[in-house]
Amino acid sequence: MTDRIYYVDAYQKQFDATATATRKDADGVWIALDRSAFYPTGGGQPHDTGTLRFLERAVQVTDVLADEENTIWHRVTTPIEKGTAVRGEIDWVRRWDHMQQHGGEHILAGSIWHLFQGITRGLHLGKESSTIDVKMPFGRLHLTQEETKQLEDLANERIMSDAPIRCWFPSQDELRTLPLRKEATVDHHVRVVAAGDFEMVPCGGTHPSSTGQLGMIKIVEIAPSRGSMRIQFVAGMRALQFFQTCMDAVHLSGAQLSASAVTLPQAVKKMMDANDALKKENTALKAEKAQVLAAELIAGAEPLQGGDILIKAVLPDADMNTLRDIALHAVKQSRVIVLLAAPSPDGTLVTFARAQDAKGDMALLLRQSGTKGGGRADFARGKAGDPDILDVAAASLKQ
Repeated sequence: MTDRIYYVDAYQKQFDATATATRKDADGVWIALDRSAFYPTGGGQPHDTGTLRFLERAVQVTDVLADEENTIWHRVTTPIEKGTAVRGEIDWVRRWDHMQQHGGEHILAGSIWHLFQGITRGLHLGKESSTIDVKMPFGRLHLTQEETKQLEDLANERIMSDAPIRCWFPSQDELRTLPLRKEATVDHHVRVVAAGDFEMVPCGGTHPSSTGQLGMIKIVEIAPSRGSMRIQFVAGMRALQFFQTCMDAVHLSGAQLSASAVTLPQAVKKMMDANDALKKENTALKAEKAQVLAAELIAGAEPLQGGDILIKAVLPDADMNTLRDIALHAVKQSRVIVLLAAPSPDGTLVTFARAQDAKGDMALLLRQSGTKGGGRADFARGKAGDPDILDVAAASLKQ
């Protein structure tokens, strides 16, 4: 069993200890200590990292785990013999970040319970952001924009109150009297974390000593996840860095549109309106061009036996939509059959069409010509590997 220093003082960065056991597995070399400030992975909070120093040497601690006997094992880069006295030092930047995120989770989870009776079922502290999975009444998977703001406001009001955060192991008698937000997952040696008079829950993680040290909390996204509502958030320095990133993007976008952060939405809307107008104009011009090209192709159409006329053309600059538009304009003419193609990087784009009073099954002709695609008897399109597909299709049609 290892004496867990962080239970008593989450701010202790250095400590003295003795190696009590060593083992080796596929993941590396592991050292057990009689006492440790290193937090092991658990409860959604990642492990600490840092160094162990002994005999003027320093080895890196790259992973920390706790076993069923409450012994904390430290994965190290160099073996340490049993009985060796060591001085441990945790990576404080990493620990402090985890303390802020874990403390922020308590405030956010307590706030969503207070406002909406949502029950937090899981926590994950990621490298850039963290998430909680919440079971909401009636299976809700979303919050409205107004509800999200209400939740964020309450969480930050509780942070700004700078209420004390207390961590302790109550007796069984005391535990039965505590207004816990959720039940403990263990039967004995239950550790409780309380923030002010608004949050109290069993937890074995590390937290700041007051809510004010969390700085602030920002909800990044709310989305459904496996039947729960997943809330992505950042707290503390992560929240500041998130805002800095967002503001950098806002200022860069504003500079490109000659707008301030406040007027950027109006500038974006103006640009989008102008873009929509250009799209409509472009669509109209494409339709006009398709109509002109269809008329030119009809003028040069080849008469077929039986009275139909054949348009066969390769259009180098066309895409599939352009081929469609030209074909649809052309088949408005009586007895017209249209075979169009356009080269593309991965094959030849093909469109076959006919007027309602013309003969032939265009979908069948497409397949007979070896083209992958489909359609109806009067209109079909696809992609062919043979650049001479129109000659093949025309010959088949004439037969």
